[in-house]
Amino acid sequence: MLYNKLDSDKVKCNLCHFRCVIANGKRGICGVRENRNGTLYTLVYGKAISYAIDPIEKKPLFHFYPGSTAFSIATIGCNFKCIFCDNWVISQDREIKGEELLPEEIVYMAKKYECKCISYTYTEPTIFFEYAYDTAKLAHKEGIFNTFVTNGYMTFEAIDLINGYLDAATIDFKGSGDPDFYKKFCKVPDVEPIFQSLSEMKRKGIFIEITDLIVTGGGESKEAFKKFIKKIVDIVGDSVPLHILRFFPSYMYMNTTSTPITILEEFYGIAKDFGLKYVYLGNVPGHKYEHTYCPNCNNIVIKRIGFEIIDIKLKGRNCAYCNSEINIII
Repeated sequence: MLYNKLDSDKVKCNLCHFRCVIANGKRGICGVRENRNGTLYTLVYGKAISYAIDPIEKKPLFHFYPGSTAFSIATIGCNFKCIFCDNWVISQDREIKGEELLPEEIVYMAKKYECKCISYTYTEPTIFFEYAYDTAKLAHKEGIFNTFVTNGYMTFEAIDLINGYLDAATIDFKGSGDPDFYKKFCKVPDVEPIFQSLSEMKRKGIFIEITDLIVTGGGESKEAFKKFIKKIVDIVGDSVPLHILRFFPSYMYMNTTSTPITILEEFYGIAKDFGLKYVYLGNVPGHKYEHTYCPNCNNIVIKRIGFEIIDIKLKGRNCAYCNSEINIII
């Protein structure tokens, strides 16, 4: 799916912006797509390395059916090489493995356990696109929504193909989308395709939330964050939910510290000063900035502790206090 045949039995994959040109017998950068005699094969179709029932807030999606559950699914592999990856055990593993779980079985379990949506997460869904695509089509037939948690590096062709079946997406940025940070920490040469994909998803009507992982020792630049916020507002507007995430040392980046909460709070203030209406601090359970505040009257309309909703003060999509509309799907 989404590749071109080239001379000498080579192929060009068009799922993500690396657009790997793969020689016969070799794999792409993701490690899970292989050229066999001029035909590109996915090696992870139906091979679930992890699945679970999660609160939708874990994605995080705070404005897309809050309080509901998501059937989460992933395979081995990723097209990024982040040295701080929290899920490195499965994202960076190159051994093809996983439990056989076909799309119809995923949908069956999601329906059985009354999950509102299926979330393609934990690793990058672009690299198991065919698996996600077939599952998403079946899910819609059963009235189940689909969400991606993605690094945003998928091509316009991939977005166009999944459009109509993908209902929401969390776009995961790291280090405020700073190009130098991505080159050094993620081995990604160009971040602009992520912003382009964000714009394309917005244009197609996919509901979007954004995360920004503030990584200590290179990804906590205030100037980079200001540029990032301005760009986000220009692309998707001031009503997009933004989650500023605390980083904890992981994988090959252990010789540093977790993000100071004071820095996260400072970044929260910057985002609000730039006009963003819905800003959250993530990975800080119990913090006051986990709640959803009405942008008009500043009352709490959704109160949370971690991924748990404690109270909701909404009338439909409107604030129960001042009746202002909240950018939320319920």
